[in-house]
Amino acid sequence: MKEVLIGVALLAFAGGSGVKDLTVTSPERDTVSGREIYSNICIRCHGIDGKGQGQMQFTPPVADLTSPAVQSKLDARLFKTVHDGKSNTAMGAWREALSDDEIWDVLAYVRTLAP
Repeated sequence: MKEVLIGVALLAFAGGSGVKDLTVTSPERDTVSGREIYSNICIRCHGIDGKGQGQMQFTPPVADLTSPAVQSKLDARLFKTVHDGKSNTAMGAWREALSDDEIWDVLAYVRTLAP
């Protein structure tokens, strides 16, 4: 029985569970690619420094990506916001325009914006 439990635990941490993918700062995340995507897409609303002072202004205001309120969120929560959008805001879903890997790369770059 002990061996079965160990096997199940190993399977949970092996491929297929997605647990590994919840960490934005893992080595396979590319902040350079993330910065390029951010510069082409996100900068219009979130601004060059991520503080929400881009060319376009909205009500409610866009998120300040450098703020503790954003930086303290779990990687999975930030991924979901970018992937699915955020209700009652200008933040639309990017799942059709960006691959999951591209979203993770952007989030890795967003983490570098923390003060």
